[in-house]
Amino acid sequence: MGVTQHGRTARLDLADPTLREWTCVVLHADATDGIVLDRSAFYPGGGGQPPDHGVLLWQGVQTRITGTRKGDDLYLLPAEGDPLPPAGTEVIGAVEDDRRTRLMRTHSGLHVLGGVVFRDFGALVTGGSMEPAEARMDFNLPEVPADFKARLEELINAEVAADRKVVTKVLGRDEALALPDIIRTQSNLIPADEQEIRIVDIVGLDAQADGGTHVASTAQIGRMQVVKVESKGKANRRVRVRLSD
Repeated sequence: MGVTQHGRTARLDLADPTLREWTCVVLHADATDGIVLDRSAFYPGGGGQPPDHGVLLWQGVQTRITGTRKGDDLYLLPAEGDPLPPAGTEVIGAVEDDRRTRLMRTHSGLHVLGGVVFRDFGALVTGGSMEPAEARMDFNLPEVPADFKARLEELINAEVAADRKVVTKVLGRDEALALPDIIRTQSNLIPADEQEIRIVDIVGLDAQADGGTHVASTAQIGRMQVVKVESKGKANRRVRVRLSD
């Protein structure tokens, strides 16, 4: 997938999810608005995946980045009290590696979970959220077998061990929506005016529209633990998972 644009910022995060450090130029800096760069590998959040943290390094100074704000431009939010690099300054951007890597593993792990539950239990996703190395996903599952938790953990870890490739591609809206089962959520969350749709494909298991960052293969997720299965109303089950390391 090539570099995409958000306002004045070229987004490097989706083109290369392994990129952690790069040079860029500050286009705008304000303590209230945030900082706009010409190029950024900070994932800005979305699709349940939280935004990256990291730093900007310039002239021997460090500015910590603790979040993002999306508007006409992509704004990086500096830590309160940190100095701001003036517009026109060349800086080094650095994403916090451990947090991003754990989020990538977790996000791909949720796709494995969703793919297994759809394939083996016929259920769609009704909600979810993630933090580094732990997450929850809700499904429209009115009933589950008594051994559901143990069986599910065995099934998802079999897919992790299978080392399936995780690939991304961008398709036109009509082509993407013509793919069978491409929407795995109970509600179609793709904006009506979105003409190009990014697809994340865990080859042989799960392909769906998605805007987040992912590992290159399921083996990179690592072992997953099903921590808890909860009833959330008559027709919903919440599955909580955690990366084992």
